[in-house]
Amino acid sequence: MNQASQARVPGHFWPVAVLSLLWNAFGGYDYTMTNLRNPGYLKMMPADAIAYMDTMPAWITAAWAFGVWGSLAGSVLLLLRSRHAVTAFMVSLAGAVVSFGSQYARNPPPSMTSPGGVAMAAAIFAAIIFFWWYAKRAAAQGILK
Repeated sequence: MNQASQARVPGHFWPVAVLSLLWNAFGGYDYTMTNLRNPGYLKMMPADAIAYMDTMPAWITAAWAFGVWGSLAGSVLLLLRSRHAVTAFMVSLAGAVVSFGSQYARNPPPSMTSPGGVAMAAAIFAAIIFFWWYAKRAAAQGILK
């Protein structure tokens, strides 16, 4: 038997994995609704943020996609107890760094630099880093195959 099949899954693993999936599924929903220009979804966003996103270069949108879908893939892989979750969360972190860094370097509108906007960006980074760390630790403990 390999180490992953022998490792006892701690009680916190499944709640963290499910929380990861729920958190990152919302990120996928946000990305999809924003990029499909869903009017019902966009009406809750400030007009200056929508106008700003309309001018984002494709490479920033691509980095955003890597961030969002990398995290969602990491969550699914974590639930499947795959060691590849670590890599997926790292791809997500790289995408988030590039997309957020580029957005903030392009002089974003006030709604995106408000305390709430900055707090949300910080929460996204913190979540990605936590889930990456958690997956890395689970892999080292033999919980992930």
